Amino acid sequence: MQDADLSQPTPQFDTAEYANTPGTTRCAVCQQTLAGTSYRINGHPVCASCTDQFRNRAPKDGHAAFVRALAFGIPAAILGLIGYAAFEILTHLSIGYLALGVGYLVAKAMLFGSGGIRGRRYQIAAVILTYAAVSMAAIPVALIEISQHRPAHETSAQSSSDDGQSAQQSSQPPKHKMSRAQALGYLAFLGLASPFLDLESPVNGLIGLVILFVGIQIAWKMTAGPPVPEITGPY
Repeated sequence: MQDADLSQPTPQFDTAEYANTPGTTRCAVCQQTLAGTSYRINGHPVCASCTDQFRNRAPKDGHAAFVRALAFGIPAAILGLIGYAAFEILTHLSIGYLALGVGYLVAKAMLFGSGGIRGRRYQIAAVILTYAAVSMAAIPVALIEISQHRPAHETSAQSSSDDGQSAQQSSQPPKHKMSRAQALGYLAFLGLASPFLDLESPVNGLIGLVILFVGIQIAWKMTAGPPVPEITGPY
């Protein structure tokens, strides 16, 4: 018997042709004449052997597959964050189109980790990772800008009178310092909110949000689950 070609998880049943004459109906996969038990996949006749192979080779979702997808998707998001921030720091240009590449990178990595398994929870995870990577890239950019402006500020402060500084400092109450955890949480909040904070410049902010949305759409569509083939029978 000719081996069924089931190298793909979902055979292309939509293009199969077969005769309806009794006794001459052929399997849509292996093209052998159907005899005995048969099934229908998406309305096309398939022999029992090919149906079993299809069921066995179709990727099966599970907790392990989803964890592997996250194990590859999270480093991809971090890599996208670093690349996005590094480009802006080195060029002093804010190119929102990089969000498209981040969305593609995250989705591709998740699909590699899951072995090609897609679905709603993969879509949600890809969207969250893409948004986090793009928005949080604002944090290292802002820290670099602050560090570059600090020396000039300190130089100008040193030119004032020491006596005046002492009197001013003694009249001011001590400032409350945030803990490291509080500082990190505050930075994370600012990073996640940065796409909306950029709306202070309405035109550039709105363009950035639209491009970010398109990048998220790329990740969403790439991880969308394919239609589940309908198997009926046996006949």
